Amino acid sequence: MNNKHNSIDYVKRIGTGISLIIFPLIFVFAFAGHPNLFNPKFLEPTELIKRVHNNYLLHFGHALVTLCTGLLVVVAIHFMNKLKNTTNEWWGFIGGVIAILGALILAVDKGALCLTISAIDTLPENEFINMNLGLLAMFEKKGWLILINGLMLLPIGFIIQAVGLLKSRSMAIWQCILFLIAMLFIGTPDGVEIINLTASTLMAIALIPYGFSLILNKQ
Repeated sequence: MNNKHNSIDYVKRIGTGISLIIFPLIFVFAFAGHPNLFNPKFLEPTELIKRVHNNYLLHFGHALVTLCTGLLVVVAIHFMNKLKNTTNEWWGFIGGVIAILGALILAVDKGALCLTISAIDTLPENEFINMNLGLLAMFEKKGWLILINGLMLLPIGFIIQAVGLLKSRSMAIWQCILFLIAMLFIGTPDGVEIINLTASTLMAIALIPYGFSLILNKQ
């Protein structure tokens, strides 16, 4: 029985460590694939449609981020457990619940505004143009797509957890600080992805070594 329990704990630890390594790398790749990185400019919905149209690298990056949402849930739960039975347990729990809700909204965002348009991109150009009004309504977040504005719950949840981790010294101080800074800037609006890329890089610097130490059972 103990061997079975140890095996499950081993798989959980390895899986969590891999999640902490892979998800920052996916974010770095996805943001690095955006055009005009060094010419930042807040984009209107029509400009967003033009940018993503026939941009297969961007579609691929968005697909990876959609799949990455499951890893974000794993990380949020790990930090909840990390702070469990400490004086900062509520930081982990509340932040984790908010971050998981934000991860679900991220999946909706990428599914609605990214994966959908990749399917529409397969149409002939004249038919794509005929769908512009519908695409514009989507990118303007009309109807229930307004829920996508809740995307900021993801960084807010992780910010709360990062504060809890910092207060409890559950991670190295430098890792907590880099993770916190990254989450403060990761939600920068479309068109200024250079900031998001920088934030993702800081996040990778903080979390990847932590993920490896978890795999090596040094945490």
